[in-house]
This record gives sequence, structure tokens and C-alpha cells, in this order.
Amino acid sequence: MGRPSGWWRGKSTPAKVETYTRWSFHFFALLEAISIGLPVFGNMPAARSWAVFLLVCGHSVCCAMTASRALDWTRGTREQPRGTLLVLAASTCVTAVVGAVLSGTPWRPASDGEFLVASSLLVGVTAFGTGTVALGTRDRRRMTYVVLGAAAGAGALSLPLGFPGPAAPVTALLVLLTAGFLTFTAAFSVWLLNAVYELDAARETRARLAVAEERLRFGRDLHDVMGRNLAVIALKSELAVQLARRGRSEAMDQMTEVQRIARESQREVREVVRGYRDADLANELAGSQGVLTAAGIDCAITGTAAELPAQVQSALGWVVREATTNVLRHGNARTCALSLRVTRERVTLTVENDGVPQEAGPGPGPDGGSGPRRGSGLAGLRERLEEVDGVLRAGASGGVFRLTAEVPLRPSPDTRADTPGKPAPGSGGVPRESSVPPVPHPMREATP
Repeated sequence: MGRPSGWWRGKSTPAKVETYTRWSFHFFALLEAISIGLPVFGNMPAARSWAVFLLVCGHSVCCAMTASRALDWTRGTREQPRGTLLVLAASTCVTAVVGAVLSGTPWRPASDGEFLVASSLLVGVTAFGTGTVALGTRDRRRMTYVVLGAAAGAGALSLPLGFPGPAAPVTALLVLLTAGFLTFTAAFSVWLLNAVYELDAARETRARLAVAEERLRFGRDLHDVMGRNLAVIALKSELAVQLARRGRSEAMDQMTEVQRIARESQREVREVVRGYRDADLANELAGSQGVLTAAGIDCAITGTAAELPAQVQSALGWVVREATTNVLRHGNARTCALSLRVTRERVTLTVENDGVPQEAGPGPGPDGGSGPRRGSGLAGLRERLEEVDGVLRAGASGGVFRLTAEVPLRPSPDTRADTPGKPAPGSGGVPRESSVPPVPHPMREATP
């Protein structure tokens, strides 16, 4: 008892549907043997009854085998069983003719019972055989031709076998209806089975895409988090080295700041792994100004991030972080201006710096920064802004590299539905501490 149930539970949903469909076709074959083969007993002599019964049973077995192989073909696990289909078609014709002949002919009149048996034999065998043959064809037009041909053939065959004249069109109509119904049932069953398999494949693909999307999110967040922090750590370490060589006590303060940033990076990496990391625009602007000032770059900020939606602040906060990283890593900027302009419908963030290397030319760097190196920052920013219906433009012109991000204050409903809300790391709406506050020791003073 436990073994069959375990066998069934071990199957996937598509495999269960396939098993159900396959055994449904086998049930049709059994139904043919019972509904057509058994009534011959009592309506004709015993020897003749057994001959007709065995003939019908043989045709039923042939239908079951053909249906199973045709189903395998529709699933793509084997080639089209053309030989089996031809054998079934021939078996259908032979069974219908032989059964009708044994039931009565003009040269051997048949009783009323034999006539009824002959009618059911001709119509039933032709219908079951036609429905199974149609299963082996994918083209609907060919299925229609098979059904129409079987109906016309049954009507024409009934005339020389002693059927009354009016019975010929009735026979053709009955074959058309029954064979058409069985063909439609077979075609619908195959379509339903393929749809279940496609749905299962789509679910598997969706699961793989979800995993891939999570990997992309992790890689993007890790790049945005560690890129700026590592650049700041390198900058402050260099500053500490210069201060230590000059015997300045501020070197210890800089290394203490490096330790703090390293611990902050650890916390942010953990938040990236959990998927709950958010960027606060006000903190990012303050941290960016402090880092750029420490690097000897004059930084000016205009505008305020107050009263902006959290979703907009998060998206623009990542833009500020990535833009600051690019200014530090690429080019030799001496000035950088960050401008935040808020209108009724949109928020525009502009980051300009004069650190465009000569080889960069009049256009954006490969990664959207101000230099020729390649990276993944610009692509990641575009992905983040697309989540809130924002756009990103970057390019160099007249010795100035300009990065502009525009975000609507009210994202579309579809965007809000697709972007799940993520709780900020700090509870109660308190903005978290900036990862890099302003540094009071500029690089220019540390240069010997």
C-alpha cells in the first residue's frame, strides 16, 4: 500500500499529469473492448462471437500501444511512430470490415441483433481508431482530414455490406461525431500536458532568474559599498603615512578613522547579504564632501535632501556614492560640485568635476566615471534608477565631466509594486551615521 502511494508522491506535477493522460488513453482502449466486444455475445453464434471479440480486443491493444508511442512522440522522447500508425490504420479497416461481414451480408441475411452489432462495430472501431491515429499528427488540418476521411469511408463501406440506404449517411454522421469527439479529446489532452510542462519549465526559469537577480543585486551592492570605502581607506592610509613621516600626531587619528571605516564596511557587507541595505542621501552628501575635501578636492554642495521620499533618497544616495568613488579613482579633479534641484515632479542630482584626463576625450568613460578604466558602476546605477523610473546621463564636455540623475517624486504604481520596501538599517526612522564623515586633515597639508 505504501509503495504505490510513495511512487505517486515521488512524481512531479507534470509527470503525474502525463501518467494520468497516458492511462486515460489506455482506458479508452479498454472501453472499446468492453462496449463493442462484449455485446457480440448473445447476438450471434458462439464461435463467431469469440472471433469478433478477439478481433476487437486486438484492435484495442493496438490502439493502446499507438497512443502511448504517439504521446512519447509529442513529448519529444522518440521519433514519430509512423509504422505503428500505419498498422493501426490497417487494423481499423480490417476489423471494421471483417466484423461487419461476420455480422451479416446480402448473401447471408442477418438478424436484427446482428445488424445492431455490425453497426456499433463499424462505427465504434472506426471512431476509436481514428481518434488514436489523429493523436500521431500535430497539424490540426491533418487531424480534420483524418476524421473526415474516416467518416466518408465508413459511410461508403456500409453500402456494399448490406446496410440500408438511409443508414449510410447516418453511419457517416455517427463516425464523424464520435471520431471528432475522440480526436478533440486526444488533442486537448496533449495540449494540456504540454502546457503543464511549459508552466513547470517557466517556474523553474523564474526561480533561476530570481537567483540570478539576487546575485546581480549582491554584486552591485558589494561594488557600490566596497568601492568607495576601499578608496577612502587607501586615501586615509596614504594620508597617515605622509603624516607619520612628518612626525605628526594626526597620523594616529587617520588610522583610527581607517579602523572605523573598515568596521563600517563589515556592517554594510552584512546588510548587503541580508538584502536590507539602504542609502541615505543627506549622509551620503555629507560623507562625499568630507572625503573629497580630505583628498584635496574643493567640494561644493547646493540643495537639500530634506522632505524627499525614502525611495528617492536611496536611489540618489547610491548615485552620490558611486560618483564620489569615480572622482577619487579616475582623473585628477581639483573641484567637484554636487547640485540637488527639486521641482514638483522630479528631483535632479548633478555631479560635476574637472578631472577629465586628456585621453578620455569628449565623452563618458567606459564605466560612467571620469576616466578610461572599465567598471560596473554606471550599469549598476542605471539599474537602481530604473527601479524608480529614473534616468542617468553621463559625459564629458569642455574639460568637465558631468553626471546627471533624474528621479520622479512619484514613481509609477507598477514600479512601486515591483520594488519591495526595505527597512532602513536604523529603526524608528533615525538616519544612520555616515560611513565617511568630513575629515579635518586635507591632503594638501600632508604633502611634504
